Amino acid sequence: MSKRLEPLMHVTTEILDVAYYEVGPAGGPPVLLLHGFPYDIHSYVEVAPRLADSGYRVIVPYLRGHGPTRFLDPETPRSGQQAALGKDVVDLLDALGIPAAVLAGYDWGGRAACVAAALWPDRVTGLVSVNSYLIQDISTAMNPIRPELEAGFWYFFYFLTDRGHAGLTANRREIAEVIWRRNSPQWAFEDADLDLAAEAFANPDYVDVVIHSYRHRLGHAAGSAAYAEHERVLATAPAIVVPAVTLDGSADGNFPATDGSSSAAHFVGPRAHHQVPNAGHNLPREAPAAFVRAVAEVFELAVTGRGAVLS
Repeated sequence: MSKRLEPLMHVTTEILDVAYYEVGPAGGPPVLLLHGFPYDIHSYVEVAPRLADSGYRVIVPYLRGHGPTRFLDPETPRSGQQAALGKDVVDLLDALGIPAAVLAGYDWGGRAACVAAALWPDRVTGLVSVNSYLIQDISTAMNPIRPELEAGFWYFFYFLTDRGHAGLTANRREIAEVIWRRNSPQWAFEDADLDLAAEAFANPDYVDVVIHSYRHRLGHAAGSAAYAEHERVLATAPAIVVPAVTLDGSADGNFPATDGSSSAAHFVGPRAHHQVPNAGHNLPREAPAAFVRAVAEVFELAVTGRGAVLS
């Protein structure tokens, strides 16, 4: 079983008390590692110390609705929409007094990083994103895709229903296990790994944030008014101008690996793309060395500005 990332620290943003793990020299280049759903900060249990040993200041926050991160006001909408996730990242940088950082993530965390990079590029030194450009086009969200891929996204549609809300409330760990196995068919995780991540799902806002996230992305729930302008810009599929390294796991059960060319138009700054052999959706946990290399590479891209590398 992996060790825990602890002790946790806390910082207050406009709307959240954010719990996070920090390691590495305080004066090192800052890197935020952002986890996905249904996962937690322990996706980075091997990545964080390796980056710290290389001199980076590493910050690994629990996303809204996960772990000990809490909303400050009971009246704040428990939004899980993409603009909220991206704004949380920038708010966290503000609270920590960090002018700009490399943002690295997968799934929800990769989307938050892409949103922040697109809307606030001056705050982002570089981007590492698993599955490339993750900003949602909600206007096309109900267009069907290949049936074998639709099958892997069963929970998107389950969460549109009252039954799905009740199911997630009652079966947080069990639903996560089904998703993990489909997302990463070659990852031989242990029960203890899932148990540790499932602790994050006990957050009192977990169900509301998750349900809203999927209902919003499929056009079945309104977004929070606080993010209306951000969502308007995201609907235009804004380009990412900061240096970027994108990764695809060759064993991702729901997001087949590509050569990166299909998303190339979204990246107008220096960009490299790599396929990672035998890695599934939880790529930093399954292939930590590849993820660490990607962070180092994006810093190099930020310095050299060299062009696209697709592999």
